[in-house]
Amino acid sequence: MVRPDMTKPSLRPDQTGWLIAAAGLSLAPHASHLPLAISALCLLLLLWRGLLNHRGAPLPSRSLLLLIVAVMASLVLLEFRHFFGKDPGIALLAGLLSLKLLETRSPRDGRAVLLLSFFMQLGQFLYQQHMGIAALALMGTLAAVGAMLALQGRPEPVGQRIRVAGTLVLQGLPLMVVLFVLFPRVPGPLWGLPADAFNRSTGLSDTMTPGDIAHLSESGAIAFRAAFQGASPPPPAERYWRGPVLSRFDGRSWHQGPTTRLSKPAYTPQGPAHSYILTLEPHNQRWLLALDFPASAPERIHTDNFQLLAREPVRERVRLALVSYPQTPVGLQERTVTLSEALTLPPTGNPRTRALGERLRTQVTRPEDIPDHLITFFRQSRLTYTLSPQALGEDDVDSFLFDTRQGFCEHFAGAFVFALRAAGVPARVVTGYQGGELNPVDGTLVVRQSDAHAWTEVWLEGRGWVRIDPTAAAAPRRLEDGLAAALGGEGRIPLLARGDLVWLKALRNQFDALNNRWNQWVLGYNQGRQQEMMAWLGLHQAGWQELAALMSGALGLVMAVLAGWILRNRHKIDPIDRSWLTFCRRLSALGFPRQSWEGPIEYTRRVSTLRADLADPVLAIGTGYALLRYGQNPADHALLHRFHQSVKRFRPR
Repeated sequence: MVRPDMTKPSLRPDQTGWLIAAAGLSLAPHASHLPLAISALCLLLLLWRGLLNHRGAPLPSRSLLLLIVAVMASLVLLEFRHFFGKDPGIALLAGLLSLKLLETRSPRDGRAVLLLSFFMQLGQFLYQQHMGIAALALMGTLAAVGAMLALQGRPEPVGQRIRVAGTLVLQGLPLMVVLFVLFPRVPGPLWGLPADAFNRSTGLSDTMTPGDIAHLSESGAIAFRAAFQGASPPPPAERYWRGPVLSRFDGRSWHQGPTTRLSKPAYTPQGPAHSYILTLEPHNQRWLLALDFPASAPERIHTDNFQLLAREPVRERVRLALVSYPQTPVGLQERTVTLSEALTLPPTGNPRTRALGERLRTQVTRPEDIPDHLITFFRQSRLTYTLSPQALGEDDVDSFLFDTRQGFCEHFAGAFVFALRAAGVPARVVTGYQGGELNPVDGTLVVRQSDAHAWTEVWLEGRGWVRIDPTAAAAPRRLEDGLAAALGGEGRIPLLARGDLVWLKALRNQFDALNNRWNQWVLGYNQGRQQEMMAWLGLHQAGWQELAALMSGALGLVMAVLAGWILRNRHKIDPIDRSWLTFCRRLSALGFPRQSWEGPIEYTRRVSTLRADLADPVLAIGTGYALLRYGQNPADHALLHRFHQSVKRFRPR
């Protein structure tokens, strides 16, 4: 009795090679976020399968595969402590895809490998959605389509297989465009994502501890872009992009205090206005970034600390139309509870800074002059601005001001606020971004994580909250020229923030401009953009019924065009058949037409029997055609060349 699995067709070496290529290209982009041990194990499994395919060796036993499954599951459990969620789910899927190749013996198993490969390509977009990821996904798709063709057909040269796969992908492109443009957009991020889907979002936190912003500033990732309308952006020293306001200090870290949500700004905008479109990258927090001080923003929440909030955490790219008024006075009639919190210090700790504050309180006649005297003290202390400060002692503020004298912006801002509170002056820390670089290619202002910054706000009688940046006491170039200029040649500056590599800067600007278009017109094609497109087409306030009808009609039209193109080209023949038909016509002219039931071998044998003088070339051409069309190795380029040349020389009388 024959076992059922013995009846399954086995995979050819070229089919296995295409499956390995599809799996490898689908797994490669995940190496940037998968644990190193899991990435290494997946690579070893792929190399092992490739070696077995090259040598024609048998696949490993089921017991060995079960052992590898246990090892893979253990690695995932050790790394993530559980199996549920985005990160452990993607890690398990990567391991299963690599393992599946080691038990793939038939085309049916190969289709399961391709299904897992497509899932891994989709999983790339849970981490990043930029053009590079889309290009990698396209490469994986081409390899997967090529593998599908290999599972269905005979061996072919790699270049020819890729061309056919590319043709199939291009044929599906019109359908993709119709679905992209007309499929009803649902506001919000991807449906059904696990709870940890946004844990890797990069950006500012709602707390600040010495070293936090310094660590963030080592990243060259883009935080947001701003396109100013009608005028150039404000000068660099005025580009303060307001984020979380921190008013509570526990002796080590600064935290946000309670805020009151307002339906409109707690101030009356005054002075020059700056209009701009801000495109904010997702950071999984509710706070938004804006130049001080934004006017009313539709569907946004204002707070009493002059900050903008979203109604939900920012988990997808947000596009905001804002108008800011930097010279607006704020907090002129501040609440007593807010000022009281802006004076609160822990009961103990940092005695030397407390003594400094008391000394300023007694020596300076007017409280509004205390900040200037404290800035003078910072300058005279010769504090150093650096990304790599020495370790601080138990009392962080004292250690920074009087011992190490090295720090980043969070050290300066935290120490300045602490000393002012000790002197009886209300103050708080504001975090956000400062500066940004204008991209000459598309005119947008690009603000990166390396522009993350912390400064202070001081409340003065009759003036309200006044911004003071104590970092400028040690690094005045930071405000005008950015991080790289302030730090000089310090090695930890992110590569994309360096200005000395002119060629890299020009290349980066080109890529940023292209990526911005991708973000605005592809990733940013949301419900609002779709309604704008429909209005441009004359369909104002188009509902899902109208969109569905329009989409159905467009899809039908595209299918009709594709069907017409296929029918028009159905009679086209390839070069092998073209040469064979030429040969048959020449024999027919001699009086030997081919019968409809005759194959190439039977036909040429009949002709060679009747014309012995033509037997050798006729039999050679018939045999060559049969091998090329029906043989095991139709990719034999030498045989193909001989066949075409034989037909070309065959001109009997």
